[in-house]
Amino acid sequence: MTRAKRKIEADLKLVDLVIELLDARAPSATQNPDIRRLSKGKQRLILLNKSDLADGDVTSAWISRFRDEGAACIALDSRKRDSIDQIRKATESLAKEKRERDLKRGISGPRPVKAMICGIPNVGKSTFINSMLGKASAKTGNRPGVTKGNQWININNELLLLDTPGVLWPRFDDEKTAESLAEIGAINDDVVNLEDLSVQLLDLLLKYYPDLLFERYQIPKEEYLKKTEELENSQGSVLGVKYGPLAMLDLIAEKRGAIKKGSLPDYARASRIVIDDFRSGRIGRISLERP
Repeated sequence: MTRAKRKIEADLKLVDLVIELLDARAPSATQNPDIRRLSKGKQRLILLNKSDLADGDVTSAWISRFRDEGAACIALDSRKRDSIDQIRKATESLAKEKRERDLKRGISGPRPVKAMICGIPNVGKSTFINSMLGKASAKTGNRPGVTKGNQWININNELLLLDTPGVLWPRFDDEKTAESLAEIGAINDDVVNLEDLSVQLLDLLLKYYPDLLFERYQIPKEEYLKKTEELENSQGSVLGVKYGPLAMLDLIAEKRGAIKKGSLPDYARASRIVIDDFRSGRIGRISLERP
């Protein structure tokens, strides 16, 4: 991780533009503060990828935030052609600015814009690059860490992309950042307690997207309130315990047949159902963070 960060810092001297790919569902958690610090003084283009999975209104608010900070920002689904066309227009505009600066410095003749593309693991960099190229040249995978080393990729005569491995920073600012990264799959599921993670996710969904949740699992609100009350009465009031998400996980296990011997809820299976449904967008368009 430290070695990769040093390499990125050295390579930044070679580029005119930094393109940072973030997950539209969690832009703050997926923005590496080291990249933001190291790229200071460079032109920046922020791409909010997987915007088809995020809450559109919240994504619009993030775009305004990043533009207020002086960065160009575009929401995209890197698998779709119209999104890629938007990126091409943005990079062409930035290339024009660079050529004008070169002319003022006495540098004549067209030179390609050199751009570094950064992003944490599993944010969709390889899919984005392949879409820009129109072919599968960069390895892709639905798991963190597919890109292993830096590589220059010629997009066209005006843009050279320097791809970099996805790097997570050594220390998270807060627990919520780690939760968001785990929920979108940027942290390997093997090192995460999925049952705790699903309860935290359900807590957020009940706060901001309750109707989507009740609709997805066909749970009447009255049934949810009754189950919550039953848990509170049986367990007693415990400081810090939120019974709503626990009640919802119980009901999801029941509705989806995630039941173990003795008619007990299979929380491991129910948790996997919730997390998979969120990541795939089956629950609906959801944002984990607001600016």
